[in-house]
Amino acid sequence: MSLYGNNYRAPQGRQVLSNRAIAKEQKIGIIKQFGSSKPKASLFLENGLKLFRRSAELFAKYFSGSGMQMPGKFAGGHFKIGKFAIRLAFIACLVHLSFNIDFSRLSLQEDSLRNLSLRGLSLQSGVGGGSVSEPIVVETLASLEFEYEIFDFDTLSRPRTLIFSSYSIQPGDMIGDLARKFGLNQDTIISVNNIRNSRLLQIGQPLRIPNQDGIYHVVSPTDTLHSIAERYRTDPVTLQVVNMLFSEDLRPGTSIFIPDARLDSATLQEINGDMFIWPVPGRFITSPYGWRNSPFTGRRQFHTGIDIRGSTGTPVWAANAGRVSTAGWNNVFGNYVIIDHHSGWRTLYAHLSVIRVRRGDFVRANQRIGDVGSTGMSTGPHLHFTVFRNGVTVNPRTVLR
Repeated sequence: MSLYGNNYRAPQGRQVLSNRAIAKEQKIGIIKQFGSSKPKASLFLENGLKLFRRSAELFAKYFSGSGMQMPGKFAGGHFKIGKFAIRLAFIACLVHLSFNIDFSRLSLQEDSLRNLSLRGLSLQSGVGGGSVSEPIVVETLASLEFEYEIFDFDTLSRPRTLIFSSYSIQPGDMIGDLARKFGLNQDTIISVNNIRNSRLLQIGQPLRIPNQDGIYHVVSPTDTLHSIAERYRTDPVTLQVVNMLFSEDLRPGTSIFIPDARLDSATLQEINGDMFIWPVPGRFITSPYGWRNSPFTGRRQFHTGIDIRGSTGTPVWAANAGRVSTAGWNNVFGNYVIIDHHSGWRTLYAHLSVIRVRRGDFVRANQRIGDVGSTGMSTGPHLHFTVFRNGVTVNPRTVLR
């Protein structure tokens, strides 16, 4: 009779067990000997010892009945048998244990106990001969299989609508640390927050934290939803779901989120400030980038690069791989070299004493292209280093490693 009456029906896929009914679970392989006061391992050991003793007695009777001499003596109701009989009895014991221990059932029993513990039930109640005042709901194998079948695992791979949380920059925060903290990649945080230089983050600066990885794409006049999806190897439906687009019409200049997309390496190098290596061994800047008084005229003028101190003959290296577009002489720069890099980047090396490359040469990063000198309009040996992006000068310190 159920604790809830004869007319009570247990939920589908579950069983409501009293203390006595728990013992019946051994028939379906979920709980065996659950209500016994002896642990399962103790029962197996006890049965094994009984089999050992019984086997020893049988061997002793066999030796006595066959007229063979017993290898031991009886003493106080106990007897000793020879090594051969002991080994055979021990083997029989092991065989018994190996055929009776079902490890899958043991693991299921542990899982059932764990489920009960998670439900807040006392494991001491009903174990070792105690009583259970309330029915215990135990997950059966059938219910577990049923739950597995009704769970829709495809939802984990479906596109999700883009949502954001907010965060304020704290002292010591870095892009890489924030990415690990929120389970995102650096590209996502950089793109979503339109960060142009990761070295210039300010304490208290607000950030938007999306619920998924990806980057923004600015729609051009020639872009379509299908062309963008093809470029980033995704599908138009995903882009519509993520960005909540109700049509395939895109307005030029707007930004759409591309899930799982990454920034190109050149953009990351630029933003993280490691686009170029230092072109000379020393890093002592004698004249920075920006406005200054001309050392020749005394007038206010804009210095388009940085001057790095160096002695004559010090090697000058290419700051990044590229092709030499110009190598020659200029009255202002003296001996100079210009190298074109990828993505619209260009570098200028001026006041060289020696030029070691020619126009059209492809150079590697850190390859020697000349020597420090003081040619042209110069007050002493140094390297004038200028960086251009799409024809416009930028502060070299923001892109030097």
